[in-house]
Amino acid sequence: FLKAPEVIHNLFLDYPQAFHNALALSQECCEFSLENLGYRFPSYRDSHTGKLFTDREQCEYLRKIVKNGFKKRFCNFSKKHYQQIDNELLTIEKLGFSGYFLIVWDLVRFARSQGILCQGRGSAANSLVCYAIGVTSVDPVESGLLFERFLSENRQSWPDIDIDFPSGERRESVIQYVYQKYAPRGAAMTANVITYKPRSAFREMSKILGFPESIANRFTDLCASPKVHDTSRDPVNEEVSMSNYYPRDKVMELAGTIEKSGIPSSHPRFKPLLQLYHAVLHCPRHLGQHSGGMVFCDDGLDHVVPLQPATMENRTIMQWDKDDCEDLGIVKVDLLGLGMLAAMEDTLSICERRGRPVNLAKIPKDDPATYDLLCRADTVGTFQVESRAQMATLPIMQPRRFYDLAVEVAIIRPGPIVGDLVHPYLNRRTGREDVDYIHPDFKPILKRTLGVPLFQEQVLRMAMVIAGFSGVEADFLRKAMSFKRSDERMNAIVNKLKTRMNERQVAPEVQQRVIESIGSFALYGFPESHAISFALIAYASCWLKVHRPAEFYCGLINNQPMGFYSVNTLLQDAKRHGIRTKPISVRHSMISTEVIDDHTLRLGLHRLKGLRQKTIERLIEERSFSAFVSLDDFLRRVRPNIKERRLLAAAGALNDLPEIEHRRDALWQAEQLPLDDLFANSPAQEQVLDMMSATERLQADLSLVGATTGPHPMRLWRKQQNIELATSASLFKIPHGKQLIIAGLVICRQRPGTAKGHCFISLEDEFGIANLFIPRKTFHQFKLIITSESFLLAQGRLQITEGRQPTVYITSLKPLKMLGEFETVSHDFH
Repeated sequence: FLKAPEVIHNLFLDYPQAFHNALALSQECCEFSLENLGYRFPSYRDSHTGKLFTDREQCEYLRKIVKNGFKKRFCNFSKKHYQQIDNELLTIEKLGFSGYFLIVWDLVRFARSQGILCQGRGSAANSLVCYAIGVTSVDPVESGLLFERFLSENRQSWPDIDIDFPSGERRESVIQYVYQKYAPRGAAMTANVITYKPRSAFREMSKILGFPESIANRFTDLCASPKVHDTSRDPVNEEVSMSNYYPRDKVMELAGTIEKSGIPSSHPRFKPLLQLYHAVLHCPRHLGQHSGGMVFCDDGLDHVVPLQPATMENRTIMQWDKDDCEDLGIVKVDLLGLGMLAAMEDTLSICERRGRPVNLAKIPKDDPATYDLLCRADTVGTFQVESRAQMATLPIMQPRRFYDLAVEVAIIRPGPIVGDLVHPYLNRRTGREDVDYIHPDFKPILKRTLGVPLFQEQVLRMAMVIAGFSGVEADFLRKAMSFKRSDERMNAIVNKLKTRMNERQVAPEVQQRVIESIGSFALYGFPESHAISFALIAYASCWLKVHRPAEFYCGLINNQPMGFYSVNTLLQDAKRHGIRTKPISVRHSMISTEVIDDHTLRLGLHRLKGLRQKTIERLIEERSFSAFVSLDDFLRRVRPNIKERRLLAAAGALNDLPEIEHRRDALWQAEQLPLDDLFANSPAQEQVLDMMSATERLQADLSLVGATTGPHPMRLWRKQQNIELATSASLFKIPHGKQLIIAGLVICRQRPGTAKGHCFISLEDEFGIANLFIPRKTFHQFKLIITSESFLLAQGRLQITEGRQPTVYITSLKPLKMLGEFETVSHDFH
């Protein structure tokens, strides 16, 4: 109970200051508000002199670097460019954001000084200032982008600049630069509140109830989507909700899945498990780090927000997430890691070393060979256009200019798909459908996308035109459309839009189409600036695949895991493009995979699973002094432990050493002690072990390296069979509707929320990749086989879709019995 004030006063008669201090503290607490935390974004500090710039100096310095950047970017710039840059600078100065732009510029400048590839994206690409100072790579005037989407006098929030860096150590060096510059407590990563998802909820609740881990593993395998049993969220709007297209509660029933996982409904802990599962679903589990959001300030950040040391060394995180920061006026800059940038950076470095340098800023944006590759969907390993859906759309789209690629990047997204925008656009592009602008006033807005609102900026401008929305109201709509925003906010802005359109006597059918467009983007639509920024990287990756294929594949292999495809699939694709790959060798391999010549790669020692870093470094160092002349010489100088000896031998990495005949011979000899030991004078052993079969070598490659430089598993299988099957290559010669049987290795399983419960599988054989379409009923009939088998034998009929792309409509499936157990990797349900 709480004691009365007079009682407390009597208890502390001998300490009157304690009573008065407590009263003063309580009054201060009553006056405290989160509205003004005392946070101030840091002023720009000169990296060389340490001088802290005043507001006026920041404005002047920004104008100076913009002027210098303009001269570098443009030989001749138009009057429109001049007017745009002047307008942007005036807006930035009026809002007091000059220091913000300088600090972001400083981060990019530091990265480039270290040879780190980076590029700003998102709404920052709408700014000519960002382009001039080198933060972005998109000329917004030439691309017709709207600066007000990024920044305007009506907006109450800070501008949002996201910067992509190569993932891994290169990005970490930029993050550490920020920590050091604002040390000791002036910078921190924002947090993520990690909540229980269906798989994690089941795994942990089943563990609490004493079920074995194998049950949870089986449950995970049976789930066709990370959110497959998430039925707690009601749809925002039945007409445009994802739940309308993917009825999860009907597609996958939780209790039935648990039974198939090995827990019968009669089990005494079955009902408690269901209750605990639903009780924790969506509840906070732990605090994680945001992928790249950083907050910094001049004064101690710990005076404003609670900080804590991160698990990762030399990192500090704040205990608030990015939405909290935005609501409280704390400025975040996203320093994001992009695997493709890391791969491209390695590719460019290899090109430089080989005397074939490439400047990405100067590669032609109208290269016919690059667009040919896109049109035939030969995009395995490239950025943003390598998925099954993208590869199915590219032959229909037939991109022949850069903006086509930006549309391609944006169109295969949940928003356009659920909003039924993909087919109208493609039909209009191919002339099968007339262009319709919804309303005559929308023509200037929708002309480039043939009357189909594909980009977020278009939807905002539509609302401003048709409903008279102000800049502030359009910004509110933008926030409401953002993914993960509240239903309440979305409904409020839609109702306001309806009211305004009614006041303006807009036809009901036009109103409905406008609202449907907005609803689609609430399910994740792309901003145009974001699409163009990503299209730049997508185009560059395709150009490198065409013109520097050996270097490109090498860069990809050295930066795995990333993208849709495993290293083994990348090597198979490289083989189809005339690039041969040599196996790992202790005599020739470097740490990373290397380019030998324009048509040959050599796998690096980094691909061996279980080979210690210090062993690799010692191997390279010893080899730099002199070549290994025997196995004994290698073992004595490199000193691998017994597990590493067996690993190197089984993977064939010792085969190039003198007197090693084959892998089993290497395994036998590697078990012997070095010659300076007890049996130094023993006579050489005779050959007692046969060499491995092709199947055994393939098993060892996939298990120990994750890839093979030898034949594809399906080639070995086909040699042992007399069954006449279709192949990925023969599908192009089979007529539409013909029944067939096809077999192969599963490299990708997908069941997106937009697919109404249907499943898509990419099946690889020695000739390429075949696409399988599995209707919902068939998926449920063969679910266990689909989710757990690596090799499939599928029966169905061929469908030739638009763009002459073959797809097999599956009617039945069964496991393909292989000659051995192969450890394979697939990209499943992401």
